[in-house]
Formats: sequence, structure tokens, C-alpha cells
Amino acid sequence: MTHQVLLFYKYVTLENPAEVVVWVKERCTHFALKGRILVAEEGINGTVEGLTAATESFAAELLVRSEFSDMSIKRSEGTGAAFSKLSVKVRDEIVGTRFDKNVDPRVETGKHLTPDELRAWYESAKEFTIVDMRNDFEYQSGHFKDSINPGLEHSRDLPQAVEKLEPYKNKTVVTVCTGGVRCEKMSAYLLKQGFKDVYQLQDGMHGYMEKYPAKDFKGTLYTFDNRLVMDFGTEHEVVGKCLRCAAPTEQYVNCANLDCHLHFLVCAECNDERGVYCSQACAEVVKTK
Repeated sequence: MTHQVLLFYKYVTLENPAEVVVWVKERCTHFALKGRILVAEEGINGTVEGLTAATESFAAELLVRSEFSDMSIKRSEGTGAAFSKLSVKVRDEIVGTRFDKNVDPRVETGKHLTPDELRAWYESAKEFTIVDMRNDFEYQSGHFKDSINPGLEHSRDLPQAVEKLEPYKNKTVVTVCTGGVRCEKMSAYLLKQGFKDVYQLQDGMHGYMEKYPAKDFKGTLYTFDNRLVMDFGTEHEVVGKCLRCAAPTEQYVNCANLDCHLHFLVCAECNDERGVYCSQACAEVVKTK
């Protein structure tokens, strides 16, 4: 493949996040990479795209740094246009949860469950519950079979949604997300709330689908770049449904009401180059402006 996307994160104490930002930005620029990278005192979280050889050189340099030497880096085929620019910034968190500071994956987090182990659990019919910790719109195009969708609009909404998960408090729970970074915080939060047996899928859905494409995961995996979804090159069942007519689709658009801007699925029949509204209410609001 000509272009490659790297997905990586690590919760690790960084004494000087600003220095890391300067170094990462310089190396990305040197290798002509584009993407988004967040750096905080608690670690790093990034996705970048570039020519395959360039991404491999960047990955090798990342792993030379002692803070990131054991960091898992996930790879997928790029398009050359997954990102329009490079953004490397210091933030308070590498995932925007706004949880209390005592929810710290560097101290306590859910047990890591490898893709091989999860696949074995499915095959043995072990009793467990998968909780999808992504945003609701991500869930719509693809998800693990029999998984629970708490209906999150943002990661910070978990405290309000955790009541829905109370029936699973004393059961085996596996949290899942795209690459794993959100589940580090989400599983740590569940443990603080008294959940007894909490796992997280190591390397996330991305890692699982690399090893077991079209197994147990239905549909496509949402990506936060211009690809929008990926299927790892396999035939798959289309589980997404058009918000307007419920026809099968995996095409995302944003509501044409810029005050709403909801990200949702729409089929080719319902799409319109002039813009699509998520509801009649949004359409009426725009008409009256």
C-alpha cells in the first residue's frame, strides 16, 4: 500500500508535554505526515497518515523514546487524504472525559483482554457483556454482536449513562472502543463505581478486526478522519440504517443546520448535495432564518 495510517496511544506520565509536542511536530513535519496528536501530562494519543515508508520511520523514532518504547502502534491502509493538515497540541487529557482526577489508568484500569482471548470467549459461549464506549453515531455503522450501546454523545457523558449499566455491575464486562484509549479511562471509571469484573479489549476494535475481520464485529469501523469508515478489506454485513428512511447505508453526513451539525447516516436516495437535515425541525429552523 502507498499510504498508511498509524493509530497509537499510551497513558504514561510526561514531565514536559510541551517538549514532546515540539519534538513530535518536528518529526511529523520531517516525514510529511498529517493527522491529529494530543499530548498531556497523562500521555499521548494520535492518528497520522503519510507514505508507508515515512510512517514506519516515524513509528520507529517514537519507539526509541523511553516513554513510548512499549507503545502499541496500529496500522491500516490510508488514502493519502485521510487528514487535511497536521495538528499537535497540549491538552489537559488525551481523551475528553472530564472525569475526576482519581480516575487514572496509570494507577488502575480494566484488565486487558487480547483479541485472541475475546475470540475464544465468543467461541466457548462464555457469559460476558460487551459495552461499547464510543459515541452513539459511531455505533450505528458497526459494532460487536450483542453489545450494549449506552447512547453516549461524548465520552464525558458516561457518568450520566452509567445507571443503564447497573444490571451488569456484578457480571463480566468488556469495554470496547476504536483503538483502546477511551476504554482505559472508561473501564477505570466503572471500577471506581463498584463494577466487579471489568475488562477492556486490548488495541480496541481496530486490533480485533485486523486479526479477525468480519468475525463477531458487524458492519464497518468508524474512523475520525476523511475515510469515515473502514472494513479491513472484507465482505461484511451492512448494519447501518439511513436516519431518514431506514435503508441500509454506511454513508455519514452532517446535518445542514449548522447549529445542530449532527453526524448521522443517510442513504444515496435521501442524500442531497444542497445538504440534508436530521429532522424536519432542523429544516424548519433554517427556513425561518
